[in-house]
Amino acid sequence: MTKNPLSRLAQDYLWIALGSVLYSLSFDWFYVPNQIGFGGLTALGMILNHLSPAVPIGTVVLILNIPIFILGWKFLGGHTLVSSLFAMAATSVLVDLISAVYTFPPMDPMLAAIFGGVSLGLSLGIIFSKGATTGGTDLIARLLKLPFAWLPMGKLLLVVDLSMLLAVSVAFRSMESAMYGIIALYISTMVMDMVLYGLDQSKVAYIVTSNPRPLAAEIDKQLDRGTTFLHGEGSFTGQDRLVLMCAFKQRQIVPLKALVHEMDPEAFIIVCNAHEVLGQGFRRYQKNDL
Repeated sequence: MTKNPLSRLAQDYLWIALGSVLYSLSFDWFYVPNQIGFGGLTALGMILNHLSPAVPIGTVVLILNIPIFILGWKFLGGHTLVSSLFAMAATSVLVDLISAVYTFPPMDPMLAAIFGGVSLGLSLGIIFSKGATTGGTDLIARLLKLPFAWLPMGKLLLVVDLSMLLAVSVAFRSMESAMYGIIALYISTMVMDMVLYGLDQSKVAYIVTSNPRPLAAEIDKQLDRGTTFLHGEGSFTGQDRLVLMCAFKQRQIVPLKALVHEMDPEAFIIVCNAHEVLGQGFRRYQKNDL
């Protein structure tokens, strides 16, 4: 049954809102009080706020995002732009709101870099997975994804944001700020890629068996997974035989192996990791997919 488009849209924006809350909380909790370098336009906001505390970081980010969003409208289309505007506005307002309500005390910078990187990467992964960005260099990385489609979003964001860390270290007159920022940035991009791509892990099994057709029928019946017959030849026996190829979810690996062993204890199985399996029973292709 197909989900109602309005219901799906509402669910997407709920996740974007949740990601925006986590993003803002992570920034105010781990980055600002510990003067950890932060990439992108937020870094410029941190610098201006450091030079003049009366200048709100969120407001600066909001203003600087305007020309970037105009560029994004042309290349990414209305849906991505509107959802990104929502995420950008939400994070900008929440960053200022949280800082006005409560000032987080400093902590050990290494702990702040590690946990800040994890929580920020998680929030960005959630936001990106719903087709949005938080603006700034996030949107620039999303635009770069068009000509460099084979590169993961985290890697693109890492390259774009590293340049701003040097500016933050100069403003705070501390190379340590940039060093901790690099640690946090690396962790956040790894976590973000894990959220975007790691949760979509599937498996592919190649099965050499003396009962290929009965086994294929049972896999389809018990696991609801189709199989493809590959024509092979045994190098030792010289006999032609069918090799089963089957894509399946991670959680199905145990019942699949049990089924194969039950039907043919002598079967030869190779199980490989599969990334981005598209088609029936898996994800559908989407234009400008991450």
